[in-house]
Amino acid sequence: MPLDAVCLSAVVEELKAALEGGKIDKIYQPGRDEVVLAVRGPQGNGKLLLSASPSQPRAQMTTLNRENPDKPPMFCMLLRKHLTGGRILEVSQPPMERLVDFRLETLDELGDRVERRLILECMGRRANLILLDEAGRIVDCLRRVDADLSAKRQVLPGLFYRLPPAPEKCNFLTATPEERAAALRNPMGKAPEKLLLDAFTGLSPLIARELAFRAGEDGGNLLCEVENLVTLIQEKRFAPYLLTMGDKVMDFTFMPVRQYGFEARCERQESFAALLDHFYEQRDQAERTRQRGQDLIKAVTNARDRVERKLGNQRRELEATRDRERLRQLGDIITSNLHAMEKGQSILRAADFYDPEYREIEIKLDPLRTPQQNAARYYKDYNRAKTAQEMLTIQIEKGEKELDYLNSVLENITLAEGERDLLEIRQELTDTGYLRRAKTAAKRERRLAGKPMEFRSSAGLRISVGKNNSQNDQLTTKAAGKRDIWFHTQKIHGSHVILWTEGADPDAQSLQEAAVLAAWFSQGREGKKVPVDYTPVKFVKKPAGARPGMVVYTTYQTAYVDPDGALARKLRVK
Repeated sequence: MPLDAVCLSAVVEELKAALEGGKIDKIYQPGRDEVVLAVRGPQGNGKLLLSASPSQPRAQMTTLNRENPDKPPMFCMLLRKHLTGGRILEVSQPPMERLVDFRLETLDELGDRVERRLILECMGRRANLILLDEAGRIVDCLRRVDADLSAKRQVLPGLFYRLPPAPEKCNFLTATPEERAAALRNPMGKAPEKLLLDAFTGLSPLIARELAFRAGEDGGNLLCEVENLVTLIQEKRFAPYLLTMGDKVMDFTFMPVRQYGFEARCERQESFAALLDHFYEQRDQAERTRQRGQDLIKAVTNARDRVERKLGNQRRELEATRDRERLRQLGDIITSNLHAMEKGQSILRAADFYDPEYREIEIKLDPLRTPQQNAARYYKDYNRAKTAQEMLTIQIEKGEKELDYLNSVLENITLAEGERDLLEIRQELTDTGYLRRAKTAAKRERRLAGKPMEFRSSAGLRISVGKNNSQNDQLTTKAAGKRDIWFHTQKIHGSHVILWTEGADPDAQSLQEAAVLAAWFSQGREGKKVPVDYTPVKFVKKPAGARPGMVVYTTYQTAYVDPDGALARKLRVK
């Protein structure tokens, strides 16, 4: 769910304990919408993530590592100038606002102590990160909002900061019990869930549904449930809960959720920081990949679409050659009737001796040609169709391999964990001709060599997973030994996985775990009972001239496994 105002209150309480009194050592901006502050706080060193992503804005402590760009963005440089070495005095949140206000003390250019404020607005597509000076003026912000974007509220350097306009709803936390009761009067007969969302600000749909569920079918106890929620917030009895359905993480909240019954699990987590890391890890990676690899995705998608259109046309042309044998038969019939034909005929009526019933047919002729020339034309069309069939079969096979390769590259882009992985894929696409080589590039480019993902099985065996075709080639054809075990999803795009056996026979659990990793890092990630082929590396060969990552293999076994992201996180070697 989006981080609603109540859940944000719970996160802010955790941030206060971790940050107030802490010193900002370093500042990074790993993504367009993300800033990370390295802080030495009361609880030790930690990392504060401030995300103004429109789809997942939030503030949280994090333990996840994010790759930073070689050249920091301008906003990052501005924050470093004003906040590096500063001390966090206070972390606060206006009541029921999706906003976190960090009050800081730092030094200005003259060495004097001054206050600064860093404000994170967690408001969906209007999310923003704003730096204020001691007077409350905007120094700069992650997203500038001028009058063309919003007539009500501009966010621009030099302007005084104003809170976002409050929605015309009751703030149930600051309202009196009488005001809350009045807000829940229901003359229109609305459903309890909708009544809560329309009446109060700061509630997410998940919590509104939960309160309505607890209030009973008729909603008779709705006011009582709202009062219980107010008490929970005032007493700060928040607890991080993760909702999962099957193997999928579906939501999170600050209180137990009962509305799903046995269909979903509601599990308490160690902290809100751990909860949010778990919930957003894959989403963050996908979002960063989408932002950084947008040009790659576009180039590969366009190339794939061109190949698909070309294949469609070739298959239609191939289908048209299926009747070529009939052209030869018609030529034979004309030849056998040359004695009865004259120049200038447009139709020949003759018995079809290829028909078991010997029925009469009509054959179209070119009146400007002689009978012999008409027969020769049908034979020529037959030979042309025969040649076309042979050539089209070769071209279609080649096109299908190219399409297979491009789909594998798209899958590899989703596995990219940072800029280095994307640069390696860009390098591969340049080598294969799908991207133009930059004119300014040096004659001898430094070749990037990224590292595969590393895992350890429960028995301690090393498992490597390629993140792109270049790494797949390196792993399978160069690095792995003949007795190491190679894994790949059957007829599904995915990573090459190597289980390093160190010359011994691997245990069954390690084989199973390597197969699960192959299924997880593939297009079959969302499926069940995914077929994974595995075989010693000595049976895996790369055909001459094959594209990166393309191999053939024999003498294999197949395991049917369920992809498991939790297992992948557990076995990952950081």
